[in-house]
Amino acid sequence: MSASAELRDDELIARRHLSAAPERVWAAFTSPASIAAFWGGSHATVPPGSVTVDLRPGGGFALDTRAPDGATRRLRFTYVSITAPRELVFDEPVTGLRTTVTVHPAGDGTHLTVHQRRLPPELRTAQAAGGLASILDALAAHLRH
Repeated sequence: MSASAELRDDELIARRHLSAAPERVWAAFTSPASIAAFWGGSHATVPPGSVTVDLRPGGGFALDTRAPDGATRRLRFTYVSITAPRELVFDEPVTGLRTTVTVHPAGDGTHLTVHQRRLPPELRTAQAAGGLASILDALAAHLRH
């Protein structure tokens, strides 16, 4: 099963069932090594040494993404709320994009939903939806190892 992503106006919602316990999924979203392993999806890589995490409301995380052409972009996010191991809410301060990551136990694994709100116009595209879905698929592959 692969991730599904739905674009609605200024919102993007991606969902994926993962064959891992909710605690492992939570750890993947809060551990620098795991974030580096999956965050780029199929469209970028994340150098492991570039990821920093300060897991507390008002803290944040940052990482570098490297595109296939070598272009590097620094991404920074600020945690709004943290409800371990169920929900992370974080903002991207430049655009105002808000992301909510919800982790729910589901039978033999976890149902994951990533809901992005206040998408800037340049991210209201099928390419952005595909990129987010590929990140969740890369997470699934990371959790299988």
